[in-house]
This record gives sequence, C-alpha cells and structure tokens, in this order.
Amino acid sequence: MKQVSIFLLLFCSIVIFGQNSGSLNLNLDFENIENGIAKGWKTYGKGNYTASIDSTVYLSGNHSAMAEYKSGTPYFKAWAYSIPAIYQGNKIKLTGYLKTENVTDGYAGLWMRIDPLVSFDNMSNRGVTGTTGWKKYEIELDLFPSKAKRIVFGGLLTGKGKMWIDNLEITIDDKRLEDVPLKKLLNVEKDTAFVNGSKIDTIALDTGKIADLKALGLIWGFLKYYHPNIAKGDYNWDFELFKILPRIINCNNNIERDKIIIDWIKSLGQYNIDKTESDNKKADSVKMMPDLDWITNSGFSDSLVSVLTRIKNAERNGTNYYVDLVPGVKNPDFSHEAIYSNMKYPDAGFRLLALYRYWNIIQYYFPYKYLIGEDWKNVLAEFIPKFVNAANETDYKLAVLELIAGIHDTHANIWARDSVISHFWGVNYAPLEIKFIENQPVVTGCIDEVLGEKTGLIPGDIITKINHQPVSEIINNNLKYIPASNHPTQLRNLSRKLLRTNDTSISIEYLRDEKIRTATIKAYSTEKININNKYQVKDTCFKMINNNIAYLYPGSVKNSYLPVLYKKIKDKKGLIIDFRCYPSEFIVFTLGKYLMPDKTEFVKFSNGSIETPGLFTFTGTLKVGEKNEDYYKGKVIILVNEETQSQAEYTTMALQNAPNAVIMGSTTAGADGNISFFYLPGGIRTAISGIGVYYPDGSETQRIGIIPDIVVKPTINGIKHNRDEILQKAIELIEE
Repeated sequence: MKQVSIFLLLFCSIVIFGQNSGSLNLNLDFENIENGIAKGWKTYGKGNYTASIDSTVYLSGNHSAMAEYKSGTPYFKAWAYSIPAIYQGNKIKLTGYLKTENVTDGYAGLWMRIDPLVSFDNMSNRGVTGTTGWKKYEIELDLFPSKAKRIVFGGLLTGKGKMWIDNLEITIDDKRLEDVPLKKLLNVEKDTAFVNGSKIDTIALDTGKIADLKALGLIWGFLKYYHPNIAKGDYNWDFELFKILPRIINCNNNIERDKIIIDWIKSLGQYNIDKTESDNKKADSVKMMPDLDWITNSGFSDSLVSVLTRIKNAERNGTNYYVDLVPGVKNPDFSHEAIYSNMKYPDAGFRLLALYRYWNIIQYYFPYKYLIGEDWKNVLAEFIPKFVNAANETDYKLAVLELIAGIHDTHANIWARDSVISHFWGVNYAPLEIKFIENQPVVTGCIDEVLGEKTGLIPGDIITKINHQPVSEIINNNLKYIPASNHPTQLRNLSRKLLRTNDTSISIEYLRDEKIRTATIKAYSTEKININNKYQVKDTCFKMINNNIAYLYPGSVKNSYLPVLYKKIKDKKGLIIDFRCYPSEFIVFTLGKYLMPDKTEFVKFSNGSIETPGLFTFTGTLKVGEKNEDYYKGKVIILVNEETQSQAEYTTMALQNAPNAVIMGSTTAGADGNISFFYLPGGIRTAISGIGVYYPDGSETQRIGIIPDIVVKPTINGIKHNRDEILQKAIELIEE
C-alpha cells in the first residue's frame, strides 16, 4: 500500500491546506451535523468507496464517521479536518477510536500531517486489519511551530472493508488546545493584505516593460535572500512585490524605475555591513559561486548599483525566514513559502510571483544551475510573457511545467495530483505499456492482462500514429512539458502519457512485421484499471539463475534479509544486482559491507549557503564498506537503465567500487541527491535536487547519470520474443 500512502500524502497537502478552518469549535466527535454532513469535515480518496455519517454505529453520542470499499480496484478513502497551526509547543498528539469490519488488502488508521511538509504519519506500519471493536489509537508528531502552518488530520481506509471513526482529540504537549499558548507571529505572518489577490489582473507588455519586470524579478529575489531585514521576517515579501509592482508597471523609463527601486530598498530599514574578510570558502572547496554579475552589467544607474552592492556586503547571521538548510543533509527547506491553494487560476500579479519565486529558488539554491545549458537570466525574460499572458488555469500550469522542464532535473515536476494537468494528458488510460526501444514507441506489455489482450496489440508492435497524429509530432509538441535530466528519461516519462485520452477510445496506427495496421482500443479510468499494477507486483527479491549465478532485486529486498542471503551468495561465481528499479530500503552500507574488502571513497556532495546565497561548496567524501576478508569475491554485474534514479543511482555509485564490479545497461535518470519540495501559487507542489552529488574526483552524476561500463540496450526483436537482453548479457559475461 506504499503507493496509496504517498498519494494521500501529496493529495491532502494540496487540497486541504487552503481550507478555511473557521473558528476552533472543533467537531471531532461528528455530532455537529448539517444536512447530513459533519461540519468542518471533508472526504477525499481514490477508487469506489462511500463515506458518510453513521447514526446507528457509534462509540458515544449519536454519530460516527464511516468509510466503506464498494468495488473495483481498491485504493483509499480518507476523512480530513484542518485547523491553523497557531500553537506553541513541541509534540502534537491525535487520539481517536476506530472500529473495523473485514478490512483486507490494506488497513484502517488515523492520520495526521503538519503542513507544509513538516511531519506526517498515517499508521501505514501499524494499521488495523480484519474485524475489530472500538479501540483507541494515537499518532504523535513533532509540531515544529516555527514552520507549521496548518494541522490536518482524520482517519482513512485503504484496501477493502469498512471502518468507523469517533471521538477524536488533539493535544499539544499533553494539553488541550484551549490551554496551549499561541505562538507569537512575525510581521510576515501578520500581513494579510493580499491573501485574496494581488489586485493586478492585467499587465501590458512590450520589450521595455519586459526588461523592467526582469529587473524587478532579479532584485526582488536578491533582496529576499540577501537583505538582513527580510531574512528576519520583518516583511511579507510576496505582498511587498504587489506593493511595488504597480509602480514598476506604470514607470516611464529606466531612470524612473531605478529611483522607485532605490526608494523601496531604503524603506526596508538599516543593516550592518560585514566587517570580516569574506573568503567564500577555500577555492578548492567551491563548486559554484553566486551569479551576481548582473548587478553591475544590467545597465542600472550608479546609485542603484551602489545600493545593491552594499546589500551584497551586508552582515547576515546564517538564518533566513524564507529558506533554511535541513540539519545533517543541508538541502534547502522552503517550508515558509505560502501555498495559496485557493487560487486555482491566480491573477497576473500572483502568476508573476510564481515565476519570480521559482526562478530565484533556482538562482540561489539549485546545486546544478550551472548545468542548465543556457543563461538562467535569459530564461526569466523569456517566461515573463508566458506567465503574465496565461489566459486560464491550463495555460498557467503548462507554463509552470515548461519552466520546470528547463532546469533538466528528473526530481523536478508538478508533484501532486492535479486535475488540470491530468485532463491535459488525458484522464483515461489504454491498458498497454509503452517504452521507447531503438528510439521508437513500442508495446512492451500490458497494464491489465485481460484488457490488454482485447486491444489486439502485442509486444513488439511499433506505434506510429495516435488519433491520426504522427508520434514524432506528438513528441515534438509535448517534450517541453516533460521535466527530466536527460533525453532517455524524458522519453521514459512521455511514454507513460502517449496512450492517455479524455475519450473512451484511442485510434492507433502501428507497425507489425513491416506492415501498417490500425486499431481502435478502449481507454479506462483509474476506477477500472490499476495503472500502478506494475509497481505493486510482489516479486521475490532473490533467486538463483543457475548453480553459479545469484540474482538480487533491490526493489523488494530488505536490510534484514541480507545476512541470510549473503550465505547463499558468497561462494557463487557471479552476482547480478538489478537496479532497474527503485530500492525498497536504503542498502548502500548494509550491502556494501559484503562486497568490499575495505572502506572505499565513493561520493562527495555540494551544499548551498544561507550566509552567501548562490554559493555551493563541497563536503568531504563518504566511504562505503569496511575491513572484511570475507567479502564477496565473485563477479558483480549491476544492471541499470532509465528506471535507475536517485537512490538507485546513489547505491550504484557505491557498489560499483566492489572488486570485479561491472555496470551494464544504458543511461540512468541522472537525478541524485536529497529532494527539496516547495509550492507555487495555486497549490502547485514542485521540487528540486537539493544537494549536489559527485564522484570523489568531482565528476558529475546529474544529467549524465551512471555511465555503464558495458552498454546494452533492449531491441525491438528482443521485446517480440520476451527476452531480457541486458540480463542475458550479464549471465553470458559471468559464464565467460
């Protein structure tokens, strides 16, 4: 049920966060009913479920909340309640009572999340199954009051069966909410002037005005991360944009524009200049310097250049309201960025804010900005018209997708269920699996065996047209909306969208045995087809291919299995580790110790800076393995392809240091490092790779991926005959 847990985590963060909680007369016993609905409660989910108030089964009072699976593919149903995080404290606890009936293929549980992206628990590791009477359960989370914006909680049912919830209670540090002190608000949190809109609906653009808005975007973001008073939380920097923006829109020339900006900056108050000598770290530890040359080469007036240079040299204490570095890992934390989820189609001012926010996060906190491939400042000017002139919600979100795709990071996307984006690609799915083989979209299998067989298409069929449009045109028109680090991974992601439609069928032209054929195939909603079926197959993590060769599949292996598995592996001639998947657990060091004779350096990182935004410096190297004379001495073949991403790439970097190790396959996804999530106006959740990941000599992994020692790619002929050609080549190499 891992997929369901992730879906709930992402879905609720978008939909519920913007909910108006009203007063704190909480209805946690479901007794306040209006027109059959429990006041303050919402239900969300996926699949054929019902959720209602039950007046016959309850723990106390006269009502409880019920959720019941009905039919079809089981997913989940959740009850959700939301309150503002206005409390001071350390630990928040949700307690409540559950009753279940015939819960299978999943579980029932309570769930709670501290938004945005602070902490979360849905009892996935201790959920209730079967038939049980009323019993008390609890969830306790760290509150993080300085970061928390909203507290969202409730109950959920995953899989099949029926569940009731009653008598929920929220406490903080074991105190009732009415007894908990309220947290003190910063000035940034008190400013609500533009919560319902920027009051800027249209912006007339010409070349000069685009230049003005580019200058404003550069300076607005620079001040956000460099000005000490903004860093303290003295200003709601989103809303300060809307105060200055009308004046920039209406200014007549550069001289007037620069004076407006100078007066604006001076109004932000005094600050100290850093008296210490800035060494910006030792030269050999610097990976990327801040890109601030625009201050002097943008044609600003001497007075404005002087003001900006002084801010550049300001004394900063290593804290900033709008960004922090996660302890230990030190990827950026943007949890104070407001979500504005009630604005599905934000006005022109908020759309410009979305562009400025995203552009400046990349400018100062994306470790791979230097790999984008073009001057990032030119991208700002390019996208101003696309955001300002977006005519509707679809145009706005496609502009966001195109902007995200421009940073070439597979970790970057719109990471939440979005009805507009879903409709753009199509809400219904043909039951076929498509992959690009030999640069052509080829049927490789079925999402659903029964429905797939009805299409008449078989593995090896090459799709040439979809709804009478050549596939090459579809690729050219849509690749700009597919964020990924490299072209093979873009094609991987696009292949999953090719056979989506908002209709109930798709017209297909395909090539089989050098003959053009046509078919009309049905498409199904996710209520009727499980599109994640491939990822939910419970296959073994280990098998013996023959007496000499062992096979390990990290997609389902657990660390606890490794001691037993190693006894079966240690004397074999060869070990194949199939990383064409995402690891089920973090096995870098637990598996590494069996494959290495000694500690071996395998990776180093780069981290950003709060004191000097835009500066990235290297850390020391990490080592894998330990002193071990009983290490594995056979041949190690690690299989990779475009499915090998992030943690899979990181693990491969480590394990390729094993003696006699060979990387075999094709280009990996080229996205490594811990992920940093953040929001754009309209509740758009996106992310970046938050730290740089490099080999000990500093060579890249981002975009390049893990380079195979032996390149082996699947062929159309191999697909036709159901041959895993990469695995076969690995077996041949070991047996040689």
